[in-house]
Amino acid sequence: MLRRMSDPSASDIEIRLRLRIHFGDVLMLGPGKAELLERIRETGSISAAGRGMGMSYKRAWMLVETLNAAFREPLVDSVRGGPGGGGAALTETGHKVLEHYRAIEAAVAEAGDKDIEALTAMLRDVSERK
Repeated sequence: MLRRMSDPSASDIEIRLRLRIHFGDVLMLGPGKAELLERIRETGSISAAGRGMGMSYKRAWMLVETLNAAFREPLVDSVRGGPGGGGAALTETGHKVLEHYRAIEAAVAEAGDKDIEALTAMLRDVSERK
């Protein structure tokens, strides 16, 4: 999650908040998997989604398999390629998981807003950093 702060003392700094949720040893859900799900939703393709993120087809498939195995219902349905072409789509569960992750991310950002502003105000001015 990116945002900009326009505080004169912070010199218009870009702030990133990266949330990872660890479900024991079963699953880690974070910004990379959320982005992959979003790109699959947008492109209808696991390979295109992975390519758009600079990852290999094999890596994208591995992450999808990990997500599908961790939840009671799969997050991504896929059809193998061939003469008619393949494709992929988020399931209803996939849409819900992505929606919940983004809601948690927004809530954390909002809850931490004042503390992030306080930390930002304590940073050196860009001209002082070397």
